[in-house]
Amino acid sequence: MHLFAQKQLCGNKSNMPGEEKSLGFWFTMADEQEKDLEKFLKNVDEITSLIQEMNSDDPVVQEKAIFKTEKRLLVTEEDQDEDGCRTTLNKTTISPPQAPGKNADEMNAEAFLASVEKDAKERAKRRKENRALADALKGKGNEAFVRGDYETAILCYSEGLEKLKDMKVLYTNRAQAYIKLGDYQKALVDCDWALKCDEKCTKAYFHMGKAHLALKNYSVSRECFQKILEINPQLQTQSRECFQKILEINPQLQTQVKDYLDQVDLREKADLQEKEAQQLLDSGKSTAVTTRHLLGTLSKPDQNPLFYAGGIEILTELMEDCKPETCGLMNVVGVKGRSLESRECFQKILEINPQLQTQVKGAERTLFRTHNGFSIISENEVIRRCFSTAGKDAVAETLCVSVLRLWQAVCRGNEENERQLVTHPGSGRLLPSLLASGVLPIRQQSLALLLQLAQTKTGRSLVISHLDLTRLLEALVSFLDFSDERATSAMGLLTDLALEERFQVWFRANLAGVLPALRGVLKRDPKEVNTSALSQCVAIMGNLSADAATRRQMSASEEFGDACLGLMARCEEDVDLSRDVIYALLGLMMNLCLQSPFVSEVWAAEVSRRCMLLLNSQDGGVLTRAAGVLSRTLPSSLEIVAEALRAGVVKKMIKFLKAGGQTASRYAVKTLAICTNSCHEAREEVIRLDKNFSVLMTLLSSEDEILVGNAALCLGNCMEVPQVASSLLKTDIVQVLLKLAARDVGERAVSLNAGIALGKLCTAEPRFAAQLRELHGLEILNSTVKHIQDS
Repeated sequence: MHLFAQKQLCGNKSNMPGEEKSLGFWFTMADEQEKDLEKFLKNVDEITSLIQEMNSDDPVVQEKAIFKTEKRLLVTEEDQDEDGCRTTLNKTTISPPQAPGKNADEMNAEAFLASVEKDAKERAKRRKENRALADALKGKGNEAFVRGDYETAILCYSEGLEKLKDMKVLYTNRAQAYIKLGDYQKALVDCDWALKCDEKCTKAYFHMGKAHLALKNYSVSRECFQKILEINPQLQTQSRECFQKILEINPQLQTQVKDYLDQVDLREKADLQEKEAQQLLDSGKSTAVTTRHLLGTLSKPDQNPLFYAGGIEILTELMEDCKPETCGLMNVVGVKGRSLESRECFQKILEINPQLQTQVKGAERTLFRTHNGFSIISENEVIRRCFSTAGKDAVAETLCVSVLRLWQAVCRGNEENERQLVTHPGSGRLLPSLLASGVLPIRQQSLALLLQLAQTKTGRSLVISHLDLTRLLEALVSFLDFSDERATSAMGLLTDLALEERFQVWFRANLAGVLPALRGVLKRDPKEVNTSALSQCVAIMGNLSADAATRRQMSASEEFGDACLGLMARCEEDVDLSRDVIYALLGLMMNLCLQSPFVSEVWAAEVSRRCMLLLNSQDGGVLTRAAGVLSRTLPSSLEIVAEALRAGVVKKMIKFLKAGGQTASRYAVKTLAICTNSCHEAREEVIRLDKNFSVLMTLLSSEDEILVGNAALCLGNCMEVPQVASSLLKTDIVQVLLKLAARDVGERAVSLNAGIALGKLCTAEPRFAAQLRELHGLEILNSTVKHIQDS
């Protein structure tokens, strides 16, 4: 501020010769200077306070500050002529020339305010310039971060903070870079600064949580957070606290934050497992020692495949639960320097001391991980060669099956082992390729492993995030070649994955690549495959097609649409056998028919014909879905409507309505509305089959707006038939339709259709018009029409 820059201590101007400076004089001078300094500092504090109050948003505070300022300026002016050793304020540097005609109070107040305003503008200008520089440095830092040059990114963010110290995004970005470099303490400091800038900064809590997670700060003093735990018992770690805070500030981040909360729990669990396993190993527990020595022996390179197969089988038995397990004396092997060349050699461990068989706990699986078991197996060149030659070599096949069984054993009930297996380099392509292997035992064990992984949400997330999903999907649908439970298991796995949002996102983005495999599924013959598995696979496609973007891509493929028709035709050859397949296929086609335009008008006509045939089915589910497909194909063409009428669609829909059932009734009344809207014959048939419109009148009193709206539309269409309206004279149809037309809530289409039906009714029969006038219906209808137009 200008006021601060002009402070002077005039005592420094003394020109007294050195010989005249007596000790007593200097004591007096020092006392006076100290008093002046104290007064100066007091003045600085008061002026600072005044400026802050004048910048306040509260006009009352501003007015009081102006009054205090004017008073102070008057006092300052009176002190101008005092001894020059006192602190002075040179007002001329901040006050413009005074305009004539104004008194001293006005001039002093205006001068001070002008100075403050000018200073505020200068500060705003400098801040704007610094903001631009900080933004530019942030951009450079982000570019370096994307390149993986985290040191440069930190430098750029730090330079940006020198320009603008309260820019929270620079703190959070730098914290993220520190985390990448493993400097978690500095990351936490930056997160703290970001929260000082904005206490609701979600990024700060997010990165703080990650840093605490990496530092293994799981436990928090219960005494410090007891009140928090009472509110949320799950909040038991620093890292979890940070992520939970994000949920409170920004609920939209729930999915991502919950994933991290799960990670915190899993990492804490893994850490505890590793500590317990190490304690058992240090205590000399036989199974723990055996696990370590087995892994040490298996780490020997360039051995015979049977050597590895034998050792892996022993290790697998050691890892499995709920049966007598091997805890052999691998330490004996190590001491005597034996070279184990095959499974028979490993088996000698049991012969040496069979009493060392016991029940194994999870510690051995953890030790497998902590002693690099996954790397020992996956990076062994002999084992890797066997994976690629398993179809040509029986020994290689045996080794591959042994490895797959081992992975199942070490991952059972151990989420961290699952993570290390799936995220290990090469697993993303290896596991799907083994699932598609030409060797049946390898395919079966691969499927068993993936089924085990998919039992938990964490496992499914790992599979979706790290495996080659295109190859995985192709391998899974190839199990439809089997007519037994293997096909059902494979489709069960695919169903579990397809229910995950991440899989759906992937599917939508990669549909073009997997569409050939899906068409292949639709071209299968239900008589030659497991119909339960086939129906499940088709149902998966139906569920995925509920997404508009996915549905659009499927509908755009004429080959896909033709494959659907082909499967429908083959199912009709034996409806009883193919019931589940037909039901699932109709669900898929209902979704495809939501897309406009259809694959083609010819395609829509063929679909309608086949659905008309299915309306003869005795199965309620098939009937309902066939009616649903019809309700979506009929609007595409008058020719399709005419053909459906000739096939008796009106009679079948009336039968549906009389039988009841909300879903089927929705499809039926919509079909009737479509038919009566375009065809006079359909109106006459409705009148003939629905005596006195009892069915439609019942629907008008329904709470389902879709039923009510389409029933009103259908009734209005029927009023165009001469002399029909008089059959309703003894009913309360006018009151019913007027009430529906006048309502101001719900679907506007219901009010509109009711109003149109009422108008047609009064036009066809003048006596209804008289009833309408008595009920002041015209005024109500005018108001309704205006409301609909305005909305």
